Amino acid sequence: MSRLKDLYQKKIVPELQKELGLSSFYQVPQLSKVVLNMGVGKAVKDKKELEEAAADLRVITGQQPAITRAKKSISSFMLQAGMPIGCMVTLRRQRMYEFLDKLYNIILPRTRDFHGLEVKGFDGQGNYSLGLTEQTVFPEIDPNNVAKIRGLQITVVTTAGNNQKAELLLRKLGCPLQKREEN
Repeated sequence: MSRLKDLYQKKIVPELQKELGLSSFYQVPQLSKVVLNMGVGKAVKDKKELEEAAADLRVITGQQPAITRAKKSISSFMLQAGMPIGCMVTLRRQRMYEFLDKLYNIILPRTRDFHGLEVKGFDGQGNYSLGLTEQTVFPEIDPNNVAKIRGLQITVVTTAGNNQKAELLLRKLGCPLQKREEN
């Protein structure tokens, strides 16, 4: 069992149940999945770009990425519906906890000028999204072998239902969110 999941089950669930006044531990918000997405606009002209992005995502997550395709045709971008334009990976269970533990404790603190994650990343349904500008912050990626710097988006999906519960859950899990400003 990963360190973060063990912490969640033994310490965080009872704390959240008490703080939120929930009668059952089944009502306590939990993590559902983590989705990593890498958009590759250059894939329209060069298929190799998409293969390199998928290889980076495979090394970062340990899973084979799914290729995402364009839903609509956009002539100004020379894009046709169905063309491959990115890749994504969905992490669940053990891999999700291991990835978040590594993200919160190793990757984010070592990014340049990091002062905590914006609290604005919540979507109103209890999910949190953040973007990284380069994939080289992951220790699995060798910066000397990277052909091109690409950003990626990470979405943490929870069962919280609203931003306040999700923020409380993520803070307890060790997410380095910035302090809320009092108005």
